[in-house]
Amino acid sequence: MKKTLFDKVWDAHVVKEIKDGPQILYIDKHLIHEVTSPQAFGELEQRGIPIFRPDQIVATADHNTPTVDQHLPVKDDLSRNQLAELTKNCEKNNITLYGLGHKYNGIVHVMAPELGITQPGMTMVCGDSHTSTHGAFGTIAFGIGTSQVAQVFASQCLLLQKPKSLRVNVNGKLKPGVLPKDVILYIIAKLGTNAGTGYFCEYAGNVFEEMSMEGRMTVCNMSIEMGARGGMIAPDETTFEYVKGREFAPKGDDLENKLAYWKTLSTDKGAVFDKEYHFDAADIDPMITYGTNPGMGIKITELIPSENNASFEKSLAYMNFEKGQSLIDQKVNYVFIGSCTNSRIEDFRVAASFIKGKKKADNVTAWFVPGSRQVAQQIVEEGLNEVFENAGFRLRQPGCSACLAMNDDKIPEGEYCVSTSNRNFEGRQGQGARTILASPLVAAATAIEGKIIDITKQLN
Repeated sequence: MKKTLFDKVWDAHVVKEIKDGPQILYIDKHLIHEVTSPQAFGELEQRGIPIFRPDQIVATADHNTPTVDQHLPVKDDLSRNQLAELTKNCEKNNITLYGLGHKYNGIVHVMAPELGITQPGMTMVCGDSHTSTHGAFGTIAFGIGTSQVAQVFASQCLLLQKPKSLRVNVNGKLKPGVLPKDVILYIIAKLGTNAGTGYFCEYAGNVFEEMSMEGRMTVCNMSIEMGARGGMIAPDETTFEYVKGREFAPKGDDLENKLAYWKTLSTDKGAVFDKEYHFDAADIDPMITYGTNPGMGIKITELIPSENNASFEKSLAYMNFEKGQSLIDQKVNYVFIGSCTNSRIEDFRVAASFIKGKKKADNVTAWFVPGSRQVAQQIVEEGLNEVFENAGFRLRQPGCSACLAMNDDKIPEGEYCVSTSNRNFEGRQGQGARTILASPLVAAATAIEGKIIDITKQLN
């Protein structure tokens, strides 16, 4: 029987099948952070159940951490308490924690891949929807709820119904200035936010094969935004070269054995998907969103479409936009480059290449937030920090930052923010904040100009 990549990894982890029902799936790696783990720890302690495999769990502090003065006590009471609880729970249960100040600290979906914790063929979970990021390595990675976090703590397994399979193919040549973020925003704009519901998505075609691992992570990160349980890209030489030599990657004979297995992880020719889509890379331009879900996206040169339904009109009212409006020259006072979608070294290289020799617009407050301490270090080693500082920008310390209003980095009510994060929901970046999703290139250009510009004119 011909198998998809998803089938191969899933089937290799099934512990037990329940006739005509769910399956028990073994989980290789469990990632945790300070926000969704305390209740699960509390539940197990209350019931007297020990953590089954603490060595398969890795913890970090990221969601509500400050991104300035991390050496000082955290001011916010809730954040300080959650971070203290995480430290206490990890110490008590012998779980590896990369807390604030640790050289490996960072956003959970940035630090795990860069440390070689994420490897092809794994099953990975985290109490965070954007766990789909790790699918870039050919892993089955998905977010889970608090009760499931407790389930994995107790058994290293989950009771699950196997999702259906979906493949999105993009072939051809991308235009200049079209980044992986534009590719996934285009796909979601075309398919909608419910196209992937009930499915696990594989991305295929030369466009994904030619992407860096950073680019693939950006794409898989936003699979959840089209409703999919997760996204995957088959591992190849790009994947293997990225993983090799990282802190917790396999070494020596172990690596050779793993590579032999990893090379089998691709969809068999002739394998059938439950649903399949095809796109031409030449149709994709730099993208921006205009509404309050990631499916409300347009090419940067297009006009806001006209739809006659209540939710569409409510969304435009929240954003203070109109049908048929162009967003070119729209004034923007806030720019955020960061989040688990776009806070890797490649994202800052793209931003720096545009910003070099220019000055930040006076009206713009810009938050450039690396996804981990290691990315922050790379930025300094490559001299990118000097490019940013000379242009009037200041880098902040690692954390989820202005992706979500769970820390100090909030966008004020009524203000527009061009953001490289993954969600533009009402209030996502702060009560009344208006989020416009875009690539690091579009965000950098907005920060320099103080408004949205037609970036394609500067590239051709």
